[in-house]
Amino acid sequence: MAHLLSASCPLIISPCSKNGPSSLKPSLASLPTSRTSIQPFKSLSINRKNGQRQFSVRATTLQQPGTKAGSGSDERSRQQSRPTRVMVVGGDGYCGWATSLHLSKKGYDVAIVDNLVRRQFDDQLGLDSLTPIASIHDRIRRWRSLTEKDIDLYIGDVCDFEFLSEAFTSFKPDAVVHFGEQRSAPFSMIDRSRAVFTQQNNVLGTLNVLFAIKEYAEDCHLVKLGTMGEYGTPNIDIEEGYITITHNGRTDTLPYPKQAGSFYHLSKVHDSNNIEFTCKAWGIRATNLNQGVVYGVRTAETEMHDELYNRFDYDGVFGTALNRFCVQAAIGHPLTVYGKGGQFEEQFSVNQLASLVTKAGDKLGIQVQTKSVPNPRVEEEEHYYNAKHTKLIELGLEPHLLSDSLIDSVLNVAVQFKDRVDTRQIMPSVSWTKIGAKPKTVSA
Repeated sequence: MAHLLSASCPLIISPCSKNGPSSLKPSLASLPTSRTSIQPFKSLSINRKNGQRQFSVRATTLQQPGTKAGSGSDERSRQQSRPTRVMVVGGDGYCGWATSLHLSKKGYDVAIVDNLVRRQFDDQLGLDSLTPIASIHDRIRRWRSLTEKDIDLYIGDVCDFEFLSEAFTSFKPDAVVHFGEQRSAPFSMIDRSRAVFTQQNNVLGTLNVLFAIKEYAEDCHLVKLGTMGEYGTPNIDIEEGYITITHNGRTDTLPYPKQAGSFYHLSKVHDSNNIEFTCKAWGIRATNLNQGVVYGVRTAETEMHDELYNRFDYDGVFGTALNRFCVQAAIGHPLTVYGKGGQFEEQFSVNQLASLVTKAGDKLGIQVQTKSVPNPRVEEEEHYYNAKHTKLIELGLEPHLLSDSLIDSVLNVAVQFKDRVDTRQIMPSVSWTKIGAKPKTVSA
């Protein structure tokens, strides 16, 4: 049975409108590493040097005679008598690929913008998706053959504004869904070059998207993926973006304090500030989705063919705790809980996740054990955590929460592909305190 991408808690959003921030206020992370030496990160930035223009490519599947274009379902598309056009930045990635297929199936005209650097990360770090994933070109061709729906493809870097400008003027998006960021906290903490790349890529890329909207698509709505990690772990409830405080007898509603826990999370804080500022200064319409971890592997669309499989990361750099636990259970390795396990994967503690995976393993006749390993992060081992999440519900969201059936599904995928597991990637490999200036080997 298909499982939609599901969050551990309902999404929390921070929309801004042409009138500035509304009452919906601002309110996402890791599997095997080898002993292969990692090259300096500048080798991954080749398409940002002087010859970068040759790496900017536009590709699309061929439109067949008589093929009917889909029709978007919203009122705006009907008024324009054409499908709503949605640009998915980072559409080759985990969230982006599933979103692109879902929107295309719904009848939207979809364009993917991606520099494919996420695949290069695997090559550089000696990692691989547990599930075999096809090339972006084969993915799009397969989708076309199954559905007769085209997805445009623009291969290039959003940090290259000339490329991004060409993509905007060519596709003319009505909305941009922005997933195009380096999304791993451990990756950003490997060494100086990864920390610098993360902040340059994320902050400058998002800033370019904002300028592209201002210059070429002023009515375009930006939907930007943020993270609950911006807020850290305060000892008070996390409000949805803003908090009303009284100080020295005066009261004001201010952005909720941010306590980011990595260079990655800090880049997301900068994004949020830039988005809020441009909403006020330029009247840009934006929704900043600060959400918890997204779980699951299969969607109704990705299950249609094995060339549409989504990626499944289980290593210590890109794999989520749930993915790592399910893979560990599948191969008979004890679940590796960091320290006391009192940290939260949003609304679930790590210990609770381990317990859920143990329960799911019992159903499959797998005996699952748990062991504590030193925590590579600098964080409180146990803490209070309560994030508010009412606004999207009020807007009609029907959240797909982490459930026993979803965990069963993820564990079954781990069992199905357990022969692809690289056991060298099981243990954590990146330390928050040992980060240095020199590029270094990430070893199991």
